[in-house]
Amino acid sequence: MDSATRELYRLWSTDPYFDESTRSELLSIAGRDDEIEERFYRDLEFGTGGLRGILGAGLNRMNVYTVAKATEGFARYLLSEGEAFYKRGVAISYDSRRDSDRFALVTALVFASHGIPAFLSDELRPTPMLSFAVRRFGAAAGVMITASHNPAKYNGYKTYGEDGGQMPPEAADKVLAAFRSIDDIRAVRWTGQAEAEAAGLLHRFGRELDDSYMAALKPLSIDPGAISRQAGMKIVYTPLHGAGNKPVRRILAELGFRNVLVVPEQEKPDPAFPTVAFPNPEERSALQLAISLAERETADLVIATDPDGDRMGIALREPDGTYSVLSGNQIGLLLMEYVLSARKASDTLPPGSFCVTTIVSTQLADAIGRTFGVEVLRTLTGFKFIAEKIKDLDENGTMHFQFGFEESFGYLCGTDVRDKDAVVAAMLFAELAAASRDAGSSVRARLLALNERYGYAAEDTVSITLEGREGVERIAGAMRRLRSEKALDLGGAPVVAIDDYLELSRTVCSKASIRIEGFPPSDVLRYSLAGDDWFCVRPSGTEPKLKIYFGCYGPVETECRDRLAALEETVVGLIRERLA
Repeated sequence: MDSATRELYRLWSTDPYFDESTRSELLSIAGRDDEIEERFYRDLEFGTGGLRGILGAGLNRMNVYTVAKATEGFARYLLSEGEAFYKRGVAISYDSRRDSDRFALVTALVFASHGIPAFLSDELRPTPMLSFAVRRFGAAAGVMITASHNPAKYNGYKTYGEDGGQMPPEAADKVLAAFRSIDDIRAVRWTGQAEAEAAGLLHRFGRELDDSYMAALKPLSIDPGAISRQAGMKIVYTPLHGAGNKPVRRILAELGFRNVLVVPEQEKPDPAFPTVAFPNPEERSALQLAISLAERETADLVIATDPDGDRMGIALREPDGTYSVLSGNQIGLLLMEYVLSARKASDTLPPGSFCVTTIVSTQLADAIGRTFGVEVLRTLTGFKFIAEKIKDLDENGTMHFQFGFEESFGYLCGTDVRDKDAVVAAMLFAELAAASRDAGSSVRARLLALNERYGYAAEDTVSITLEGREGVERIAGAMRRLRSEKALDLGGAPVVAIDDYLELSRTVCSKASIRIEGFPPSDVLRYSLAGDDWFCVRPSGTEPKLKIYFGCYGPVETECRDRLAALEETVVGLIRERLA
């Protein structure tokens, strides 16, 4: 441990700027050099999406001081844009994680100390409602306190622009520069709550915002008649101890679903998430209590949302009474096909319509788009890039956004929200299930028909977790090695092309590079194989992971699965060697 790190530890442990609980926590690790270094070797990284990290005392942890420093940097950026801009204020919400309400209040008070009005949620509300609030209030920006689906020891701080989308790269770079210019965290101060309220700089929002959000969702319903006829269809819902509970149940009830059963053990907000290892609706283990309730009740459908209500998972009842968990790609394809087919049938699908997904999401989306005459655009991973397409092509252009999704269980319909929205996704998927049932069919049959028409997909994502300073360095080193090699020897699955999104270049069959247009630089490598098969490698932007995505496609499902298994074994082995 170097002297600078040791001095930072001493400062945080003794200086009266820090509260007693912070000092006590740090004094309790005295002599544990590895732990001290982890907490102080760097500032908690402020990326394009904001902060995310382990809760605790120290510069490299989530606490009121690092949250205040992030807000100070954000405030300086807003001030630099001029009074007419920053006086529009900032909307702030939070989820059920430990200290989320406290972090949200401190965020509001730092903004208030600069004369920037803060619109603070009066209780926990999900991420899509924060995005909606930014647009509803005409605010200059937004902040959501959440660590999404990370384990309970994490929290985070997500930044939003005036369009309600996560902060785009150019603005995020300015915020980051302001954040890095703060040399001494003790220079960050915030006003008192009573003082901010008296000055008219701290406002609370609540029921009126809820009502407006519900009013925006209802016109997105496609087949209210099917809901009315299938109002008794049993749905099991779990918010996984998070912020989706009230809005998801409300929209389902207001549309007419009368038999929604909530998992009682997971209904109430709980920052410990005591019933799950981590609250991720991608994982069957997180849905197990909901599936058990569905089995007892013979429910048609299981819906789960993550703690901040932006991701949704689904389990379907099969003919033999068991429940299968759908992948994020399967959910996205089902919803996309449902929206496009219904609007085509009702003649409400205008020319110039488009959908958006990402470079690591299923290839089958393109085939569906072609069938309905809808352009399918692809972006880097991150819903902020999907939001940018909506802003550029729909809000400021002449095209018409229909649907967007990521393979990581994020979906959006409509333009009033500019981030993934598990509330509208839950609404539409419940309606899709009702419409399928009303036609004497099922969601499973609909998915099989989709595969028969567009082809089968075998897709997977492998995450390699490497925490701490060493993990960060090993992941960065592996990406450098992969990039320098330019190709991988995969034996029977030769690489046809490599897209390097950091260098914005495509190398085809080891020949000269072609420039990739329309993307910002990003540390991503995507390998194209024969046919439509591919895999992609990228460090996670929110977790200490290296993520590897795979897709294999064709007319025969078993052949796709066999190719995926072989490809995954080979590629993961090669990448683990480069992480050593």
